[in-house]
Amino acid sequence: MMRLRHNNEASQAFPVIPESRPTQRASRFMQRVFLGLILLAGLWGGGCSSLPALDSRTSSSALTYDEALATPLGKAVGPLLDAHPEVSGVFALQTAKDAFAARIVLASVAERTLDVQYYIWRNDLTGNLLFEALHHAAERGVRVRLLLDDLPTAGLDETLAALNAHPNLEVRLFNPFVFRNFRALDFILDFSRAHRRMHNKSFTADNMVTIVGGRNIGDEYFGATNDNLFADLDVLTVGYVVREVSANFDRYWDSRAAYPLEAIVAQADAAVVGMPELDPDKSAKVEYFLDAVRDSRFMSDLAAGNLALEWTNVRMVSDDPDKVLQKSAPEDLIIPQLRDVVGVPTREVDLISPYFVPTKTGVAAFAAMAEKGVQIKVLTNALEATDVFPAHAGYAKRRKDLLDSGIVLYEFKLSSTMQPYSGKAGPFGSSGASLHAKTFSVDASRVFVGSFNFDPRSAKLNTELGFVIDSTSLAEKISNAFETTIPANAYEVRLNDEGHLYWLELQEGKLIRHDVEPGTTTLQRSVIWILSRLPIEWLL
Repeated sequence: MMRLRHNNEASQAFPVIPESRPTQRASRFMQRVFLGLILLAGLWGGGCSSLPALDSRTSSSALTYDEALATPLGKAVGPLLDAHPEVSGVFALQTAKDAFAARIVLASVAERTLDVQYYIWRNDLTGNLLFEALHHAAERGVRVRLLLDDLPTAGLDETLAALNAHPNLEVRLFNPFVFRNFRALDFILDFSRAHRRMHNKSFTADNMVTIVGGRNIGDEYFGATNDNLFADLDVLTVGYVVREVSANFDRYWDSRAAYPLEAIVAQADAAVVGMPELDPDKSAKVEYFLDAVRDSRFMSDLAAGNLALEWTNVRMVSDDPDKVLQKSAPEDLIIPQLRDVVGVPTREVDLISPYFVPTKTGVAAFAAMAEKGVQIKVLTNALEATDVFPAHAGYAKRRKDLLDSGIVLYEFKLSSTMQPYSGKAGPFGSSGASLHAKTFSVDASRVFVGSFNFDPRSAKLNTELGFVIDSTSLAEKISNAFETTIPANAYEVRLNDEGHLYWLELQEGKLIRHDVEPGTTTLQRSVIWILSRLPIEWLL
């Protein structure tokens, strides 16, 4: 088969930098578009506001290690830390039920601090249950710091203001919008800042236990909806790396992009956030999630030393928060950190990414590794399963080049599943599951788990956070998945002798061939074709 040409530099390292910059022509095009929009906004909006000064903002920090050890969590975890100095204990939260329960339980057992950082926090059932958990912790005297990216907070201002009114609970918005009711104006008037977001996800209790991974907060991440669900992965971690996560949270909390909520949103009259009113259909879901918490043995097993933690070397990788302000040094970004920690693959790479946009440079780097004998397998969302059409377009335009290079491609199907909490199928007889986990393993020995998507947006625009874990057992689980569960739940993409794509689907032990992208319409495929030819890859 034909191989892509590549340069020496691309062949030397794992391709964690999907370089994609706008061409000069594309850049001029975008500038003209935004100039026109700015002129229209000026005529309609009558001017531009700006973000307030941060002079009156207070500073705060995580508990010291000695303070953390004095908490109930510290006393439970302390003997384990003494037995495993300078390493960390990792427990994979693979099911949505466990992921939800672990967060609720951590909020309920924290005594001194909760530091919580997310990109998306939905105003839905699980989002409100977790808001309540934070509020209850504040009522017990726990200092709660909640840092949210402001892009997905539309409709949450009142709730966040009520939480922020509690003396023990402080909310900050990362890279906030000036125009609260028409946020598109921020994109029009300040696009270079507004489209850069904080994608980090962490939940840390008493600087002793943290949860880091791909899940945001919302029903689709915890299996509480009959609509599209996300298959995801988090890890609950104790030990040395937790202090790094807390220090990183402090860095974001006090960054130039983090604004106290009261500087952006009018304060609420009341300081109490109650349970949302639940309709009868939701009561079964509430019971399901409350049962998940009651049945959870995380803390009791952890305190008794029975939680199946894997003690190993875990390294945190994270962008400098100034990345969104375009003021960070190159060495302070996640990309060089990943390169340093992951190193050069020699045998195999198994990569799972819901929004896989490798770009021309990334394809060349993959091709260079494949030529050296590295086996590369990739799982991303099929068009029928994706929730971001432009990202799929950025991937689709590179499929043939990837396959020509010997990379194995799987596309996650929109699977039919029964909802565990309701005992019945979704509104149309079934419901879909989309891939949302962001993980990869290298040489069956190192695994990344976090928020980083393999796309230009994660590499160049958004801030990201994750762990690189030395773990043959986790790597083996990912490798085994590519041999067992992934072929059963995904299409394998291949090229025929004429260079045309086709998809293989395993159904009841038989391979079904699709010569047209399965589960899609002509209109959807046409939209992807058009998007793939627009000069927008650098934004994906």
